[in-house]
Amino acid sequence: MSILSMLSKGGWLMIPLFISSIIAVAIIVERYIVIKKSKLNVPAFLVKIRGMLIKEDISSAISYCIEEKSPAANIIKSGLKKYHLGHERVKESIENAGRQEVAKLEKGLSIVATISGIAPLLGFLGTVTGMIQAFMRIQDLQGSANPSDLAGGIWEALITTAVGLAIGIIALAFYNYLTTGINKLILDMEVVSNDVLDIIEETSRGNKVIQEDIEIEL
Repeated sequence: MSILSMLSKGGWLMIPLFISSIIAVAIIVERYIVIKKSKLNVPAFLVKIRGMLIKEDISSAISYCIEEKSPAANIIKSGLKKYHLGHERVKESIENAGRQEVAKLEKGLSIVATISGIAPLLGFLGTVTGMIQAFMRIQDLQGSANPSDLAGGIWEALITTAVGLAIGIIALAFYNYLTTGINKLILDMEVVSNDVLDIIEETSRGNKVIQEDIEIEL
């Protein structure tokens, strides 16, 4: 028996399970690519951006952020565009941009989390409907049913349960993996934002900042 013919014995509940698995795979692959492209070499970025900010070369700093194309760079770019309005406006702009970038990174993850919870429940629903079919068959045959008469309902119960649990387990594992990756990016964004705000505050006060005296906190 081929895998497809075996899965076809799962009944109509295999349709929502199949659709949910396709949606989960699409979101997981898309988020994986986004997270991979969003990674930033934080120490190298901070060294360059610090040098430009210490020289108050804001236009070059903005251009550098545009080249990096990462969430952290986008946040700094948004803040630097408000540089002429003072430290508080820069901080406010960075915080707003940070919330937007986090929302972008987490886009679709709630759907993956939902699928990880719903898929096993759909599988258990298939167990119930399959057993109902089996008992109805026993009733129709007035108790003289043999194992082959009950096979259809039992197949549906077992197949949907197995497929539902498999989809749920895989979706949950990737949800946790992607969440961990996003949390790492958020931490990087906080480190970069705090560092840039410190430099801007020091320079706005007229204090001379020596780049070598500042440690990168990771």
